[in-house]
Amino acid sequence: MTSTAQDTPRKARRSRAPGRGVPLALLAPALIGLAFLLVPLLALVVRAPWRDLPDQLTSPAVWDALRLSLVCATTATALSLVVGVPLAWLLARTDFPGRSLVRALVTLPLVLPPVVGGVALLLALGRNGVVGRWLDEWFGVTLPFTTAGVVLAETFVALPFLVISVEGTLRAADPRFEEAAATLGASRFTAFRRVTLPLIAPGVAAGAVLAWARALGEFGATITFAGNFPGRTQTMPLAVYLALQNDPAAAIALSLVLLAVSVAVLAGLRDRWTRAV
Repeated sequence: MTSTAQDTPRKARRSRAPGRGVPLALLAPALIGLAFLLVPLLALVVRAPWRDLPDQLTSPAVWDALRLSLVCATTATALSLVVGVPLAWLLARTDFPGRSLVRALVTLPLVLPPVVGGVALLLALGRNGVVGRWLDEWFGVTLPFTTAGVVLAETFVALPFLVISVEGTLRAADPRFEEAAATLGASRFTAFRRVTLPLIAPGVAAGAVLAWARALGEFGATITFAGNFPGRTQTMPLAVYLALQNDPAAAIALSLVLLAVSVAVLAGLRDRWTRAV
């Protein structure tokens, strides 16, 4: 191998070396932005009551909030999978009038303030809501300020994460496999179940994890639609808000748990979402 060929990888490595040749006008605000994101998280870790942490995390109120959060977030993720995967397939594999509008409406909860989402749910599913009044009169079902209301609020904000992830995976998947299954006599649903779904399984899993993490951290829509009742609707974010006023140590302990979950989610999805190409 010639010296020129040997020098090429070295030059490529030097050109990609971090910080080499970065203008100060870009480096300084970049470091400020990094510090702005990291310092609050480091402060949370530094100021944590580590000695009292086991007692804080095993207290009945904290345990109830943790249990309720895990149950509701998991249920909300399951509901998102049931309706989100077919919705993503509809957006990715079919062409119908108004598809762009439907996609925009699906992604709207991503930018909609969660409190506004909670108000919208209340107006739609409340006892006097557009749909809620019929649920109450016909079936005696009341959703606001119940554990089911927590699940619905979390599903409302988490569903778009799943749909976007699965739709992107479906668009990247080769549709010729489905066409080949159809030529062999498989129905469209059978082709989806036996061919497409195994192909997009990593994207579905990634979307489910993101949806679960988003549901676990939901606050605004939950407190607006379901309230803040210990043991029934008080999830971990709501418990943090309440504890911050009465017991800051408990608020820090719960915040550390949420931080650990977020870090675990990012670590689990690093190959798909955070690794640079």
